[in-house]
Amino acid sequence: MELLARDPSGEFLEDRLDAKLDQSGLPGPDRALCRELVFGVARWSARLDWILARYARQPQQKRTLQTILRVAFFQIFHLDRVPPHAAVDQAVQQARELGFGPQSGFVNAILRQALRDRETLAAELRELEIEDPATAYSHPPWLVERWQSKFGTERTRAILAANNTPARVFARINTLKTTPEKLVERWREEGVDYDFRTYDWTGENLVFCLKKSPPLARLNSFKDGWFYIQDPSTLLSVILLDPRPGKAVLDLCAAPGGKSTFIAQRMENRGQIAAQDRAFDRLPLLRENCARLGATIVHATKSDCVVFPELNTAFDRILVDAPCSNTGVMRRRLEVRLRIRPSEIERLVNLQAEILDQAAPLLKPGGTLVYSTCSIESEENQENVSAFLARHPDYALESERELLPGQCDTDGAYAAKLTRKLRS
Repeated sequence: MELLARDPSGEFLEDRLDAKLDQSGLPGPDRALCRELVFGVARWSARLDWILARYARQPQQKRTLQTILRVAFFQIFHLDRVPPHAAVDQAVQQARELGFGPQSGFVNAILRQALRDRETLAAELRELEIEDPATAYSHPPWLVERWQSKFGTERTRAILAANNTPARVFARINTLKTTPEKLVERWREEGVDYDFRTYDWTGENLVFCLKKSPPLARLNSFKDGWFYIQDPSTLLSVILLDPRPGKAVLDLCAAPGGKSTFIAQRMENRGQIAAQDRAFDRLPLLRENCARLGATIVHATKSDCVVFPELNTAFDRILVDAPCSNTGVMRRRLEVRLRIRPSEIERLVNLQAEILDQAAPLLKPGGTLVYSTCSIESEENQENVSAFLARHPDYALESERELLPGQCDTDGAYAAKLTRKLRS
């Protein structure tokens, strides 16, 4: 209740929730239900408040009471596993236990009225998705407007729906440790249910969708580094980078290490990878993932460190996976819709340009630089690349690609492949 009742800041909501659940000692099914409730309310908060406003004379309730009602409405309108009347009774009980005894009758009355109006409300919500998609899908109105301007109404509605759909769990096999045949055989022994997934940028036998499994941290196949949890969209930038064995690669903004370890995999663990990140506190996780996956050619350092002086800081490949607004991964980063502002995008564009400019002189002539984000905003992507090319005429754009949320059953992402021209 506390997690839902406060404004998110700093840590991701998912991380804060997991920390709380680790302390709670809840059994697996209760833990799963708690996650579903917290994430569901975060996804649908504006929609749930719209329902509340239909019944409350004063829609603005105290935060904790509002959260109790949001959870109940979510269970009634979005969750099948909890009987509606049980959701009402639980909400009334929570109101009493949390100091809202005088309001428990109010809670009971509006929830039971909503139950009686379920079919009517469901029809009105379908109309709301067309007339006011920002409220219906609980996204900032200004963000929906800019998406409609860029992508059109139907595509925007598809993005909104994808953002409110729980993300699937994808695994990328680590061929530094195993083969697809050995991995799936071990998964069968461990009780992991999976599907093979193939995308035009990944090919076959690289990505799996995990349909059901024990907690990943308990799987020996995970502990032994046989796979890495990674959305297929994040592989696009490394595929465009085309790292080769024996080469020198710089991976900027590398933590937590998904792309760095995949680069090492593509290089067959031969060569050198400088994996840097500005956040010192993220380096331990980066190093931990590299060690678990056996990516021994990865050298993780803070981004202001000098790396590989024997190479004169010239690299064959550079990956700039820049900090961004995360608008392509809103189905995973649930707090993004609550905190994002236009000014944040402007700030990030300037930061991205700064990082690109710092990386530009570090690439060897004839080398490849890939710029990528998990944003779907033009300013951070296409416009940023165009501005970079104007500042650096010794670079050329080879290709670029944008993936929209839900388009390929993946997160949204952008990647541009740039080459540095050979000196004449």
